[in-house]
Amino acid sequence: MSAKTIDAPETKIVSSWRVSCDGGVGALGHPRVWLEIPRDAGFVECGYCDTKYVHESRASDEA
Repeated sequence: MSAKTIDAPETKIVSSWRVSCDGGVGALGHPRVWLEIPRDAGFVECGYCDTKYVHESRASDEA
């Protein structure tokens, strides 16, 4: 029996401090939510799909 793997959540670099996420796969996604990126952290993660949104000013910190 082979081990199953789960893909790592996606990371997106964005230019806005406020972003929306809907899962990105049409009807198979999730309800659209609006997320505010805290300026001290520089990123936020979607509670539904775990996509990580990193503000462009902090992208080098997350690399």
